[in-house]
Amino acid sequence: MATEISAATGRRKTAIARIRLYPGTGKWQVNDREINAYFTSEALRNYLLQPLVITNLKEKFDLVVSTKGGGPSGQAGAVRHALSRALILADASLREPLKKAGCLTRDARMKERKKPGQPGARKRFQFSKR
Repeated sequence: MATEISAATGRRKTAIARIRLYPGTGKWQVNDREINAYFTSEALRNYLLQPLVITNLKEKFDLVVSTKGGGPSGQAGAVRHALSRALILADASLREPLKKAGCLTRDARMKERKKPGQPGARKRFQFSKR
């Protein structure tokens, strides 16, 4: 493969995505699979392609993505975040439009842990006075 332009990590909820940008024609490889095979939903594919559409660079880079954790939606958000960060490393002038579109915001919502002495994170056992 050609020389790597930039690499970045993106996160959303419990999903983590590492992305590497190479000069090319717009080919995607996600966990050693084609993008259409990995992200079967058209909505998710459009969501993670958003940074490339905003910057008009859709056919300029080949991308190799490694993602783990979370579900399909969280992974798509993590890929979008990583792609935005990698594009900024490649060209700093892209920061303004990507930030304005919200592509650089890390979604930190995660499931809250279960606490001891109660059935869930917030739920309590029923109180009995006697």
